[in-house]
Amino acid sequence: MRIALIQPEIPQNTGAVLRLAACLGVGVDIVEPCGFVWTDNRLRRAGMDYLDRVAVRRHRSWSQFLSARTGRLVLLTTKGTASYTSVSFQAADTIVLGNESSGAPAEVHAAADLRVSVPMAAGMRSMNLAMTAAIVIGEALRQTDGFPRQPEAE
Repeated sequence: MRIALIQPEIPQNTGAVLRLAACLGVGVDIVEPCGFVWTDNRLRRAGMDYLDRVAVRRHRSWSQFLSARTGRLVLLTTKGTASYTSVSFQAADTIVLGNESSGAPAEVHAAADLRVSVPMAAGMRSMNLAMTAAIVIGEALRQTDGFPRQPEAE
């Protein structure tokens, strides 16, 4: 299971997703360009000391990411055709999120194997990117029994 961020713009969100991924043992793909410098202090502040413990792959472009990926692409979008709760996730899925201001571009929508959404109250536009990633990756890991194993207590 992986999370892919497409041209992320807000370093704090990216840092939060990287910390989430480190804690859950999930890899992250960053499809550039980013809207911030990778060494931004805000990225480090949000990710804290977890950034060195996450498997990150940076891709210079969408096409480079596509050529390197495996498994299905599950796009999280407010234009999703199904709720994330009605989807059967697979262990090799990559959960894809577009950027904070404009979402995923048309070519990402076209390449997605599934387009899913998180149900929201009427009149709401969208959720925070890191929050949405946490909600959906939690369900995907639950379904695939992919949560990290805790050591047995002696």
